[in-house]
Amino acid sequence: MCRHIAYLGAPVSPAELMFAAPHALLVQSYAPLDMRGGGSVNADGFGLGWYPEPGAPPQRYRRREPLWTDQTLPALAASVRTTAFVAAVRNGTTGMPVTEAAAAPFTEGRWLFSHNGVVRGWPGSMRGLAGQLDVAELFTLEAPTDSALLWALLRARLRAGEEPLEAVTGLVRDVEAVAPGSRLNLLLTDGELLVGTAWTHALSVRRTETGVVLASEPCDPDPAWTAVPDRHAVRATAAGVDVLPLTLERSTAR
Repeated sequence: MCRHIAYLGAPVSPAELMFAAPHALLVQSYAPLDMRGGGSVNADGFGLGWYPEPGAPPQRYRRREPLWTDQTLPALAASVRTTAFVAAVRNGTTGMPVTEAAAAPFTEGRWLFSHNGVVRGWPGSMRGLAGQLDVAELFTLEAPTDSALLWALLRARLRAGEEPLEAVTGLVRDVEAVAPGSRLNLLLTDGELLVGTAWTHALSVRRTETGVVLASEPCDPDPAWTAVPDRHAVRATAAGVDVLPLTLERSTAR
């Protein structure tokens, strides 16, 4: 399994949560605490996506190597001040390629997306859902991985105008229906809204006076960190944070 972090709030440097904190993403890349049987290190690539200014499309830095080998990102991350970012380290599933293009975050337009987990029965289990996409979408996937396909399916929903929380939770439901037991911890942000899911894997949330962090594992011993219950979704904006049950039945609320 991978590890990922997302932040939304007042301007900060990603370097704190990625490199400086006691259990920063760097530490999680080689000494994760809660992989739940999904590997021991996250050495198959990494990425950081951030917004250079509010309303601007995100910038992104990705590599296929382990995070601890990169000499450029620590200084780059320290130089950035941003109101939202997504960062991830990858533990590739056996049989899936280790390439820069397979590393989160994925992006299109104003969106940043990350997947921590695995789709069971890949790729056969996803045949029906993949068939809903235009053939050109399948031919141009960034990488032949479950995460890249999940992003293609999610962005199709977003392009169609689906509300982001419902797009994310609807995708989780649809994938679970065809690939039971999948691990589907997803993060999505457009720089103003942050959505995350805890689906058979760990996710924690920390709310502060200036922002909110979602992370696979707490980055420090601050008691403000709270575990997101399994099968729940998180929706965060400047107005606050909501933690909502994520059931297999679609909500009829509007």
